[in-house]
Amino acid sequence: MSSLQFIGIDPNTGDHESPTVWADLANQELVLQGWKPDAETEAECAALELPGHAVGIPENEAVIRIPARMVDMIREACDAVERAADVS
Repeated sequence: MSSLQFIGIDPNTGDHESPTVWADLANQELVLQGWKPDAETEAECAALELPGHAVGIPENEAVIRIPARMVDMIREACDAVERAADVS
């Protein structure tokens, strides 16, 4: 059985776009599918110098865009992961 719990898909997208939220209960992580940012946004994120954050985007990471209308789905995924952590 998959440890992924489907939470939801952006209700405002059509058949070919589907920002999606899952909760990975086994690993207690959120799994997000979103839109790729434009080159300007990705470059801006890569150039940020923040404490505890290396400059650039590591090869195993990605910057994605999720519409704000999906906040409730992200909260639901956070709650599901927290409940799974409480059980383990």
